[in-house]
Amino acid sequence: MASEIQIRVNERVHNVTADPDTPLLYVLMNDLELQGPRFGCGLAQCGSCSVLVNGSETRSCVTPVSAVVGKSVITLEGLPSWYAQQKKLSKTPALHPVQQALIDEQAVQCGYCFNGMIIQAVDLLSKTPHPTEAQIRRAMNGHLCRCGSYPRVIRAIERASHAMTRAVENTASERLAQESRAAEGVEE
Repeated sequence: MASEIQIRVNERVHNVTADPDTPLLYVLMNDLELQGPRFGCGLAQCGSCSVLVNGSETRSCVTPVSAVVGKSVITLEGLPSWYAQQKKLSKTPALHPVQQALIDEQAVQCGYCFNGMIIQAVDLLSKTPHPTEAQIRRAMNGHLCRCGSYPRVIRAIERASHAMTRAVENTASERLAQESRAAEGVEE
């Protein structure tokens, strides 16, 4: 039986009317009109429907919407602002570093797996900032790419890891410079 359910998606609270057992994917696509998560297999085997739930990759096609009540759901669309918030950046980038790296490496072919690959890579890099190639391969196992762009995806994740490290170092340097100027009484 449908009821009103409150969920937090991309840092915004939404009230949706759905059966508690409705797959989260359906609510994201149909009610919230988000286009990042995609229906692939409906069995949590391809990864196209992946989202972050409390920072961990979750297959939304088999996750009931009731399971995310009180939790934070981040989709492809919300990654840049989530990243800026996590890293305490002064400005939200247009794309998350993983999104940018996949574009730079021309890893995206048909785009079907793109959502799941990005979400899984973000999860990996949030837990393992400097993964080895073996760690990347292990993390990406279970995300199917029909075009076979896996070598480019691996390079893109390595590139994103380096970019994220530089961004954090730059942010830390900026904070130290601001603190130094403040201590000296210099206004910005």
